[in-house]
Amino acid sequence: MSDESAAGEPVIEPVNAERFAREGLTVLHRLTESARADVTRAAGLIADCVRADGVVQAFGTGHSQALVLELAGRAGGLVPTNRIGIADLVLYGGDHPSVLDDPLLERKPGIAARLYELAAPHPQDLFVVISNSGVNNVIVEMALHAKEQGHRLLAITSLSHTRAVPAGHPSGKKLADLADVILDNAAPSGDALLELPGGGAVCALSTLTGVLLVQMAVAEAAGQLLASGDRPPVYVSANVPGGFEGNLELEKRYAGRIRRTAS
Repeated sequence: MSDESAAGEPVIEPVNAERFAREGLTVLHRLTESARADVTRAAGLIADCVRADGVVQAFGTGHSQALVLELAGRAGGLVPTNRIGIADLVLYGGDHPSVLDDPLLERKPGIAARLYELAAPHPQDLFVVISNSGVNNVIVEMALHAKEQGHRLLAITSLSHTRAVPAGHPSGKKLADLADVILDNAAPSGDALLELPGGGAVCALSTLTGVLLVQMAVAEAAGQLLASGDRPPVYVSANVPGGFEGNLELEKRYAGRIRRTAS
């Protein structure tokens, strides 16, 4: 953010921790109100999936994997959640680790379809696809494939960013075009929040806002499940007495459908 000096010249505020905290918190507070209706709709998709004995299949690449981890397999989170990642090609698909050295791997056609097959989702599973830009090839391909297979799709993306860039997939589609529900993370185009003197910006916002949206949706879904008389299957921290053993019991219901690896 910037104001104007008495001479009419733009004044760029100092770049520091206080400014990021202030501006970031302003966006977070605004998001709690602006996203309320969409969070309720997203929670409905999650609750319906859990009631139907489905699994929430979460997919993202790059830094969007932070939100996949926030949703899948963490203390306080829902048990029927599965993390899909590019590394699955090696972990479960038998590819040599060197394939992950290719910086253009995410742009190659067919990758998402293969990841989908390795996850082996059930028809009632919900897909949550996360991408700030919403235009990377593998992201759109996964969204397209999930929809073609009849899954409901929840997208977490930046509408400001995705509207500012061209589609990268041959279909001309973006993630937001394919979703049943969109959670807009309110991050600016390019993600970075604080303007730098002379151009450019620093400090990405999408992880902070994305975590807020994920946890709001999980909380709302848990509330909807409780309201209908269903007990949310929720992880307890493995670092409390009995937590690890209790979690193993909950996971038995979804044996072979959710993958938990060291990370």
